[in-house]
Amino acid sequence: MKLRLISVFLLFLFVNFSAKASNGDMPPEQKMAVDYMNALTHQQFYKLNHYYNRDSVFYDKTANRKYIGRKNILSFLQRVQQGVLEYKFNIDHMFNSGSLVVLIGNYYYKGPGDLFGKPGKIITLAIPSVTMLTLDLGKKRIKEHQDLLDYQTMSDQLTIQ
Repeated sequence: MKLRLISVFLLFLFVNFSAKASNGDMPPEQKMAVDYMNALTHQQFYKLNHYYNRDSVFYDKTANRKYIGRKNILSFLQRVQQGVLEYKFNIDHMFNSGSLVVLIGNYYYKGPGDLFGKPGKIITLAIPSVTMLTLDLGKKRIKEHQDLLDYQTMSDQLTIQ
């Protein structure tokens, strides 16, 4: 009887906490980060335009490529996302410390292989990564977007395609 009562209580707690988590009890920094990542991966350049200013930085630390300023960042993103069929970031874990939001997961990409030395082929990649966003929550701006991508895994995936 006690075991059954405890089970019902735990089930109630689980359902209650799950509902709260899905109802948007996310810190505002994480909400902004998710909105930004959705705009990035859905190629919503008109929305991205509002997230960047002339001081924003987009930095792929692993490849040591840095783009500074709205115009340069958007030009880079439009170029690399040209012809993409599917692009998303699957979040495995996310946390923040103030205005720094860390997203751990993978970038999923399906599209032309031209950028990866596979012209004429459609390729699919799932690249493990850590994305760190430094935000200006008041102005709804991205101060810095920094990616650390597992290019070895990407290379392994490309060799079998």
